[in-house]
Amino acid sequence: MDFFKKTTVVLCLLTCNTILHAQHTYKLVWSDEFNKDGVPDSSKWNYEKGFVRNEEHQWYQPENAFCKNGLLIIEARKEKKPNPLYKPDRADWRTRRKIIGYTSACMITAGKHQWQYGKFELRARIDIDAGVWPAWWTLGVEKHWPANGEIDIMEFYRDTLLANILCHGVNNSNEWYTTKTGVQQLGGKAWAAQFHTWRMDWTEEYVALYVDDSLLNKVAVEKLVNKDGSGFNPFKQPHYMLLNLAIGGQNGGDPSQTAFPKRMEVDWVRVWQQE
Repeated sequence: MDFFKKTTVVLCLLTCNTILHAQHTYKLVWSDEFNKDGVPDSSKWNYEKGFVRNEEHQWYQPENAFCKNGLLIIEARKEKKPNPLYKPDRADWRTRRKIIGYTSACMITAGKHQWQYGKFELRARIDIDAGVWPAWWTLGVEKHWPANGEIDIMEFYRDTLLANILCHGVNNSNEWYTTKTGVQQLGGKAWAAQFHTWRMDWTEEYVALYVDDSLLNKVAVEKLVNKDGSGFNPFKQPHYMLLNLAIGGQNGGDPSQTAFPKRMEVDWVRVWQQE
């Protein structure tokens, strides 16, 4: 987006920071427009560090996230350096890897900002090459995964755009409510070259996930009670958000033939709540 147009929009949002939607008035309660070059706003974001989940290839580090020309850029790089946690005699995949082969960043609002219900919006451009796994998602603040609940508002891997909602299932299983859209259906590389807007509408009644105002997934909150006997509904509690660009791992695919660096570019993130 042209910087001056974007700034005008931002000023309008901050001056008239309400919207009307489905007979309800929503107020802008949190946003990041990424208009200042340099490191992201430390009052809004923390970072995950190291090897974190899903046996992913990347080592997360803050320096792979930066703001430039009105965009947040999360950059995945192919680079070799020693794993400081290396212990070959341990079973943990995080410590058994001698070499870090890729680096990237995961930005997270945990400990700084969390929300229960509202309209969550992100405008971004993602890469769709093999092995690349960008995501914008939320986790509940109480209980351990998956009992805390997960919402994948934007997730892409293996030529597929996903919209997922997760609670704890029966017999200690993961109960996923998932829709998958082949990226070729959307336009493939031409689609990925453009910016798109992902949105979550989260109310006491439902969670609905959209891309460019097209509904991808909608699930009633009452269906999302954990099936572990606790009666706990992880979608009746605050969630925090994560923004990351993962590589490979259990779902991301094979990055070995992909040219790096790869980027996820974010124009803005906004959270609205009913007044």
